[in-house]
Amino acid sequence: MIRLQNTFLELFDGVSLELLFQVLLGLTDEDLQLGLGVSSLMHRRKLRLAIEDYRNAENGAGLSKAADMDHHWVAKAWLSDVGLPQYSQAFHTHLVDGRMLNCLSRRDMERHLNVKKPHQASLLLGIELLHLLNFDKEALQARRIQCEHQNVDPLVWTSHRVIKWIKDIDLKEFAENLVHSGVHGAAMVLDPVFDTDTMASALGIHSNKHMVRRHLVEEMKSLIGPARAEVKQEYEKLGLGSPPILLRVNSFSRQSSCAGRLTDDEGSVRRRSMKPPTGLSPKATSGRDLSCHSSYGSLPREVGDQTESQSPIRTERSPIHSYNSIEVTNV
Repeated sequence: MIRLQNTFLELFDGVSLELLFQVLLGLTDEDLQLGLGVSSLMHRRKLRLAIEDYRNAENGAGLSKAADMDHHWVAKAWLSDVGLPQYSQAFHTHLVDGRMLNCLSRRDMERHLNVKKPHQASLLLGIELLHLLNFDKEALQARRIQCEHQNVDPLVWTSHRVIKWIKDIDLKEFAENLVHSGVHGAAMVLDPVFDTDTMASALGIHSNKHMVRRHLVEEMKSLIGPARAEVKQEYEKLGLGSPPILLRVNSFSRQSSCAGRLTDDEGSVRRRSMKPPTGLSPKATSGRDLSCHSSYGSLPREVGDQTESQSPIRTERSPIHSYNSIEVTNV
């Protein structure tokens, strides 16, 4: 990043701020790669998304809330909140900020960030929560404070809050198994097939512990049931239709027999169709594809990675019902 800053200083030394701003708004992906020497695909994407955000702000739309989420916050605070701090260094190296979170696909996670498949859906569902709150991290924090000592609003619970809840319901001996597992509130509430078996597997509760599992069933039912009903109403209120559907190639569940026929981007979560970063707020559209957008709205296609610019094939029905076993990892 320091090298990039020096390049800008050398090229635009003596140029007025207004003229510099206009030049930056006109930069294409090819300009960034060949002209400024930004070789990293992820760094170019970060710059292009920022340029697009400022272009919209110049037109009167204002900067997106995601602009307040710098890569330090994402790598340290956000990844810790979703229970996957082991990827902090990769996210920090690639300067993943709030705008880039909106554009992360499973392919990005595997190719650039080395995120293991069982953790990818956890990250996507964490991003979906940010969408619901219009990427307002102050609003997110306010809701979390309100439920810190009450077992309400699990949608916004961090992984640490989930662990606290497990301890509160007398399952303390299993709580530490959730560390680095990617189990957080949005994953529990928004994933339609996250159930007692999923949580029991994450906690390491053996299938022969019938009394313990029965206790977990009752606690999960009282916590998650009302939360999912509230989320459904929230989606309807925002005109978003139903909550996102996981196209479960790999997340907390094992891969199904039909999953091999899906593309990388299909194996994500359906995200609303919109142009990042102007679309960093909820929109009244259906058929959302949370795998992200490979065209990046009005942004030019990325040079040297044409596979990134191909639009993902979207299926009409989710194959989630074909899953019959659970796999959770805290590796």
